[in-house]
Amino acid sequence: MTDAIFPQCRIDSLRLMNPETVERLLNALLATGGVRRVLLNGPRLPKNIPYGPAAGLPNPHSLKSTIRIGSDDVELQVHVGTFVLELFNRDSIPALKAACDDIFRDLPFTYTMKEGKFMKTEASLSDYAKYGPNADKDLLGLVEPSNKTGPVILQGTKC
Repeated sequence: MTDAIFPQCRIDSLRLMNPETVERLLNALLATGGVRRVLLNGPRLPKNIPYGPAAGLPNPHSLKSTIRIGSDDVELQVHVGTFVLELFNRDSIPALKAACDDIFRDLPFTYTMKEGKFMKTEASLSDYAKYGPNADKDLLGLVEPSNKTGPVILQGTKC
C-alpha cells in the first residue's frame, strides 16, 4: 500500500458509547470542518438474531437506533467505540481535539486520539471482489466485504 495522502486519526473511547453520545460527538467532529471520511468501528448490531433458538427473529437490542448527522438520519449498525477520521489537512487536528475534550468532559470515561494510518489507500482482494477493478478510492476500507448494504454516504461541504 502507498502512503496516505490525507492525514488520518483515530479516536478510541475507553467504553462503547450510547447512540446519543455518538450523535453528539460525530456532529461536533464534523462541525469543525476538514473531515474527509469517517469510519465507525465496534461490535455489529444485526437486524435479526443470527443464531440460537431465536435465530431469524428481529433483534430487540436497545442500542439499535437512528441518529441524526447534520440533516441526515443514519441507522447505527455497530455499537461504536472507535472513530477513524481522514482529514483534508493536519490543521484541523487541534479543533478535533477540542471538540472531543468538550464532549468527553461530561462523560464518566475518557478517550485517546492517535494520528497515523488507519484506513486502506489501495484496493485489497476483498475490495476487488466487491467493487471490481475500477473501485472508487473513496470507498476503500469503509465496507465489510460480506455486508450487503454498502456504506452510508453523507454529502458535506469541502473545506
